[in-house]
Amino acid sequence: MKVHLKTLGCRLNEAELETWAQAFQKSGHQVTRQAESANLIVINSCAVTQDAARKSRHLIRKVHRENPAAKLVVSGCYATLNQAEAEQLLGVDLVVSNKDKDQLVERSIAELNLDTMPAMSTEPGAISLFTRGRQRAFVKVQDGCRYRCTFCIVTVARGEEKSRSVQDVVDEINALHKQNINEIILTGVHLGGYGSDLDSNLTTLIEAILSQTDVPRIRLGSLEPWELNDAFYKLFDNPRIMPHLHLPLQSGSDSVLRRMARRCKTEEFAAIVAKLRQGNPLFNITTDIIVGFPGETEQEWQESIAFIECVGFGQLHIFTYSPREGTKAAGLPNPVPEPIKKQRSQQLHKLGDKMRLKFYQDNLGKQFPVLWEGYSELVDADRQRVFGYTPNYLKVGCVIGKDKTLENKTTLATLTAVNDFYISADFSEDYRSGPLKF
Repeated sequence: MKVHLKTLGCRLNEAELETWAQAFQKSGHQVTRQAESANLIVINSCAVTQDAARKSRHLIRKVHRENPAAKLVVSGCYATLNQAEAEQLLGVDLVVSNKDKDQLVERSIAELNLDTMPAMSTEPGAISLFTRGRQRAFVKVQDGCRYRCTFCIVTVARGEEKSRSVQDVVDEINALHKQNINEIILTGVHLGGYGSDLDSNLTTLIEAILSQTDVPRIRLGSLEPWELNDAFYKLFDNPRIMPHLHLPLQSGSDSVLRRMARRCKTEEFAAIVAKLRQGNPLFNITTDIIVGFPGETEQEWQESIAFIECVGFGQLHIFTYSPREGTKAAGLPNPVPEPIKKQRSQQLHKLGDKMRLKFYQDNLGKQFPVLWEGYSELVDADRQRVFGYTPNYLKVGCVIGKDKTLENKTTLATLTAVNDFYISADFSEDYRSGPLKF
């Protein structure tokens, strides 16, 4: 049987697809990139905003319309928060809530009569890494969140915190590295809360990964800024830990942060950024910002803009606030009018572009080890432009011969020029003697 997996939303959803892909293959099924040829399609849905829920419904309908013969399984936050609605959508054969995600493969096979002979399995260990290419993989280390930020529906959908054991995570990473995966990204709903149910913590997990695996690159998914300690900062002394963190700020106004029930004031956030950049001035800090949170005054907005610009992020992920039923914020007074939210969003996007280009420029002339992706674009009849990422998560483009390949190789490159969405680079002389290992 051919299985196709799709996702909307966060990196955690993508990590779960990786896990399901392996489980389907171990059960004797083939994972395919072609939805139109699949016998079973699994959708991992999202509900972080009303628009995300709408897109989830649209995707479910679209998938069924394009391949009505395929069995359709829906999971994720939309399916959990709106299970009855999801079950009624045309073509949906099975809805699996977040709390039952660990049994999704087994339930799909049993309840939809999808058993097949193990002889149909793919080659042992052949993992379908369809989400980020063959060079990197997401590794889910925990689920759930103990906090209740007033705008967040995901913590309601995901439930209580549950961490994987250190050994399980280490074993998965070692298995991935044997498949020639050179970069892993640790993910979770509340990544910084890893180990709260195991008498452990994220720092201990990362130290175990460093000592018990040889994967060259380790990245971290989104982290709440209030949970970083001195031992955590020291991890970045190891070159295998990539100097990039996504720390959600949400607002640069302390009064708005209080209404959001965030646990990090702007002064504390600034101190965290300063500490990270003290050891590495080119440490890349990216963040999330919500525009137009209920009651956001013009003064609060100006405070927010000023603080965001002062921090100087490498990239902004901007969300225009929309109320989510089931969250405390949905009942807050003084909603911001849509035209004002649109105006503020446009202003913030301009600032975000300005900061991103400045960070690009700060890195010009520097030499970095770049892990090259598997995709490219033609420059002319004889040349192609390949893309990769620096340790501090800058997208790099380099022109090479059309008959060359750099996929999943790490080489030194010097950053030479800023483009809109990537930085041009030249190989160092070291490349001529072959790819370097870091």
